[in-house]
Amino acid sequence: MFILIPVDAKERDAHVTMIADAKSWALVEADGGGVVDVTFYDDREAIEEFIEAVVVRDKNDEVAPFFEESIPVLETPAPMDIDDIVEAFMFRELYEVPIRF
Repeated sequence: MFILIPVDAKERDAHVTMIADAKSWALVEADGGGVVDVTFYDDREAIEEFIEAVVVRDKNDEVAPFFEESIPVLETPAPMDIDDIVEAFMFRELYEVPIRF
């Protein structure tokens, strides 16, 4: 599965950030055991993989484009790095952002 996260750096220990403040997009490949691989993209449009979910820092972020693409959007309960987000995703500890346009 692939999870997309706007992050503050192109590093494995990067933290989720607001979309407007993102330095990069982390495309995280994960399985039941955790992170398999992380690929960083400067442009979200360059990503061709099927995205299981997008994880954002705040539910008030600009997430309408994801809803238009039928991609679920989840919010972190606190600042988190990539590994923490994947763990929280696996244990269903992220908050679902309600659909809005």
